[in-house]
Amino acid sequence: MIKGMRLLLRRSTYTGVLFAVLGALASLPVAMVALGATLGVSGRPDAAWAALPLWAVLVAAAGLPPVVRRVLVKVARRLLGVAVPDPVKGAAGERWRTPVFLLAHVALGWTVLVGGSTLLVMGLTLPGRRTSGEARVSLFGWAAEVTGVWSWVVAALSLALAAALFAGASGALRSLAPRLLGPSPAERLAMAAERERQLAERNRLAHELHDSIGHTLTAATIQAAVAGEVLAADPAAARAAMRSIEESTRAALEDLDYVLGVLREEQSGTAPTRTLTDLPELIDRLRHAGAVVEPRTTGDLAQVQGTLSRAAYRIVQEGLTNALRHGAGGPIELLVAAGPQMLELSVVNGVGGGHAAPGSGGFPTSGHGLPGLAERVRLLNGEFEAGPYGERQWRLAVRLPMRWSA
Repeated sequence: MIKGMRLLLRRSTYTGVLFAVLGALASLPVAMVALGATLGVSGRPDAAWAALPLWAVLVAAAGLPPVVRRVLVKVARRLLGVAVPDPVKGAAGERWRTPVFLLAHVALGWTVLVGGSTLLVMGLTLPGRRTSGEARVSLFGWAAEVTGVWSWVVAALSLALAAALFAGASGALRSLAPRLLGPSPAERLAMAAERERQLAERNRLAHELHDSIGHTLTAATIQAAVAGEVLAADPAAARAAMRSIEESTRAALEDLDYVLGVLREEQSGTAPTRTLTDLPELIDRLRHAGAVVEPRTTGDLAQVQGTLSRAAYRIVQEGLTNALRHGAGGPIELLVAAGPQMLELSVVNGVGGGHAAPGSGGFPTSGHGLPGLAERVRLLNGEFEAGPYGERQWRLAVRLPMRWSA
């Protein structure tokens, strides 16, 4: 009883009744078409009830276009107060679900419109008719005299039934909308796949930003310190360091513009495609920063293409950046070996003791560099190793299968 009273006090109950009535009114043109077609074929006015099957078929057919489902979802969210997500574009949904909901919607709408209004009229007018001696109940050809206190009883019962009908129809529509207008199992799979794709893309962009911007800022900071120290004694070296800062920051701006364009879902141009063939430029920028890099390459790096070459470039870039940030100066040994089956990458730098490059001390660390590299290598089915190597050295070693170069 208390629950029923609460339902009657809810705004959603009455907006649900409005939703049901709107469905009934919207089906009127279809009903007129079905009635006209039935009467035109039979020629008998008493055959009007025979139009019901045709009317149901036409109402169901009206629910087949995808736009009808989208409209119903938006209106149901507004009037029923249910959380129904928008349909997934391109997903294979079950098309029968919208016609079934539309049929239920229209049927409940006419039940509310005809039955509810009849009960309301009876409940509001019976007491007045008793005082005038005309208390009579008539419904669909059935009639009965109501006298005395029974007119009040029937009136109260009519109002209670009308309220129950309104609450029941509204609740039924709120229950059916998520089941029939919500995503089908196939659409749920498509939504999950899209969400997974977005998360993977964001993770990839985070790696790109960390590798590119982190490397550029590290190198630019060291180069600026070098330029400041040699500005008076060696202006040519200072100018070279400033030119290197300009080149590296321009490359980082290209990466940043691409990433921001993707995040904003704009056309951001072609993604920067730096590969292992761009390593000489990367090494030159580090040398301008005062680092001593001793590269050694074996095999034809130009034969390493596609995803593998781009990922390997980022791995080397991050390894060299870490060596600049946390190394103790001295030479940085870089090995890139491209074999028929495996691509091997190695960065070795000194730790403890020694002399760091100018301006390289005190870099903050996010703690995401090595875990991010390990995740990138794992996705490429490679092997990752990072840790102490010999005495006062740190080594980053990665082995990647060459089949990813396709």
